[in-house]
Amino acid sequence: MNLSILIPLLNEDESLKELYSWIISVMKSNNYSYEVIFIDDGSTDNSWSIIEELAAEDTNVKGIRFMKNFGKSQALHAGFKKALGDVVITMDADLQDSPEEIPDLYNMIITEKFDLVSGWKKKRYDSVVAKNLPSKLFNWAARKTSGVELNDFNCGLKAYKNVVIKNIEVSGEMHRYIPVLAKNAGFGKIGEKVVQHQARKYGETKFGMERFINGFLDLITIWFLSKFGKRPMHLFGAMGSVMFIIGFLLAGYIGVMKLYNLYNNLPYHLVTSNPWFFIALTTMVLGTQLFLAGFLGEIILRTKNNEERYKVSKEIN
Repeated sequence: MNLSILIPLLNEDESLKELYSWIISVMKSNNYSYEVIFIDDGSTDNSWSIIEELAAEDTNVKGIRFMKNFGKSQALHAGFKKALGDVVITMDADLQDSPEEIPDLYNMIITEKFDLVSGWKKKRYDSVVAKNLPSKLFNWAARKTSGVELNDFNCGLKAYKNVVIKNIEVSGEMHRYIPVLAKNAGFGKIGEKVVQHQARKYGETKFGMERFINGFLDLITIWFLSKFGKRPMHLFGAMGSVMFIIGFLLAGYIGVMKLYNLYNNLPYHLVTSNPWFFIALTTMVLGTQLFLAGFLGEIILRTKNNEERYKVSKEIN
């Protein structure tokens, strides 16, 4: 099979039929073998009924329905597990991503041998203050932190080799950082393509300004995981050891100075009346806690089991 097209959605019943017709037109004009997988992330409108209707008419249409809203990352994770195509395309269901971009994305994966190609909505139809400026700042921070040179991390229109999506774990709110996850998994050829961004035709956006705050928090998380996720002792253990040694040496110095003064009949103060003693004690306690945090992290990594991250109520195969 040439293509798997994954479409996570939440309350997009007005756009689904139009999007489906547009995709099918592109598939037939290029003679692709394909599957279209709709992942309904707990919609409360008629989205699932429309997906069932489309699947009854076209055996290439498949669907996954969550019992409630678990988030876009979980929707993509479920779709990745199900996808069979040599190339996997992800796109949003709101008609802001154009299916006309699919052939070029497909060729970049197959012909140019990219592992992953991310869309870049260079010209956007969003509010400059509400989305464009925060998005530019967010993408700049993501580039500097991750080392992945993309201009638009959050673009939903992306293409992947099948082997890429089978070897990454998308959890939490990490869908923004799939290129970074792919890089950390060893897939180094990551490209970018300028794609057309269309104004929203139906409904309203499901994301507010909080997505940028969450995005920066997730960026810190993924930076930490990429650096120390498999070896937390290297960070916490090292920090804890340094802090404990500093505190121990400081406490030792205070004790030695008191003994020196006693031996030479010089004036001295009680150790507990010296503020540096409490600083040293606090430093040793914090160092011990950091060391234990690293030790426990190592134990958890060796014993962890995959958690159930979403519940599927219905599925169309």
